[in-house]
Amino acid sequence: MKDDEMKELKVAQLQDSGIMFLWVTGRAMEIGRECLEIWGYKMIEEIIWVKLNQMQKIIRTGRTGHWLNHSKEHCLVGVKGNPKLFRNIDCDVIASEVRETSRKPDELYAIAERVCPEGRKIELFARPHNRRPGWFSLGNQLPYLSLIHISEPTRPLYISYAVFCLKKKKKKK
Repeated sequence: MKDDEMKELKVAQLQDSGIMFLWVTGRAMEIGRECLEIWGYKMIEEIIWVKLNQMQKIIRTGRTGHWLNHSKEHCLVGVKGNPKLFRNIDCDVIASEVRETSRKPDELYAIAERVCPEGRKIELFARPHNRRPGWFSLGNQLPYLSLIHISEPTRPLYISYAVFCLKKKKKKK
């Protein structure tokens, strides 16, 4: 997805009050901050994922980065409105192993659930490996479902599953 397409997503319609965790690469940190602002969120924190190999050593080689190899990723944390959140209960650093390409650490889900245990959870751009109980997952890589659009007859106070319009994908023969 191109930067302008990302900024044009109707993410602001998902909630009036809540928290967002937005993964960005080093080059996209400014774009991520812009997206948070466009979508109505104020950036309040940044979580760093230090990437480890199977030997629990920091990854020092890779194919990311223009000047230096990246051994970390950033997750921008934004807040919108006045959500009920538990504060100061987690650390802003995750150190965990790298798995499949683009797969993020499971520890972030636990952080989200501790920070906002009573809130509804949604993951945009979900993949089959990161669907979770109690979370609503949307993504074009999920089997049989794809997001068509978000309808907005009235703005929901909290994420509501009813605002999503889903359609079954045709099975390939």
